[in-house]
Amino acid sequence: MSAAQALPREIRGVMLPVTGGRVLVPNTTMAEVITYAQPAAIANAPSWMLGRLAWRGWGLPVLAFSVLAGVAEREPAENTRVAILKALSGHARLPYFGVLCQGFPRLTLISEETLVTDEASDTVLTGVRDQVRVHDESAWIPDLGAIENLIVGALAAAA
Repeated sequence: MSAAQALPREIRGVMLPVTGGRVLVPNTTMAEVITYAQPAAIANAPSWMLGRLAWRGWGLPVLAFSVLAGVAEREPAENTRVAILKALSGHARLPYFGVLCQGFPRLTLISEETLVTDEASDTVLTGVRDQVRVHDESAWIPDLGAIENLIVGALAAAA
């Protein structure tokens, strides 16, 4: 393989601070970070679905990741932000969704050496693909496809 075809040694990720931990997403899924505003309630939505937030002409579903994963009963909404993520699954009615963040998301460089599976964590969490350590910080890698399917299912059930 020539140097021009070599794979990058580092990629950019974003750590989203949530109640009870951090969620690590690829930088390429991040669209924007906005100040939290009370979303419009969705009838019969699960507790992790906070509602819909108006954003760039979309009624953006906003979720509380820690509640979805089962690590918190509720995600405080005071002084929070919403990380807008690009949906990857191709659902026509879900191009983006929001994740409630407890503070500002932080850019981090990830390499093979700095990302290791957290062997101490064996708990299975909803919406979590893997539990890792990045630069000695614990983080959850979300299963974005599964989360998007849960969102679509919750929205369909509420309709």
